[in-house]
Amino acid sequence: MTITTITSEKAPQPAGPYSLAIRAGNQVFTAGQIGLDPQTGQLTPGGIEAETRQALTNLKHILEAAGCGLEHVVKTTVFLQDMADFARMNAVYAEFFPQRPPARTTVAVAALPKGARVEIEAIAVQS
Repeated sequence: MTITTITSEKAPQPAGPYSLAIRAGNQVFTAGQIGLDPQTGQLTPGGIEAETRQALTNLKHILEAAGCGLEHVVKTTVFLQDMADFARMNAVYAEFFPQRPPARTTVAVAALPKGARVEIEAIAVQS
């Protein structure tokens, strides 16, 4: 099996010793993405909705760099700093997965990098 590191100029660059994504055979495993604007390196202002939209846009760009897209996502994990944000995060999330939404786990966490409200990671499979 071939293992390849995925990079993208359209997504925030890793802030530590990790890759944006790894392709292993026909599977792509992304690192968690928060709502960082790749141009400024700052969280996108506007609350949970804006952060969710930016995190999913970052994931989309990473998956495109891997040669696939959101339609190939089979599993996501969503980390929320506050479960009170679940419904608003979920409404934005649904915009990105209108057909056959992937399996998902959502967990509450004590804190996220840079004070983010949401972080999302994905696993995609390309045939």
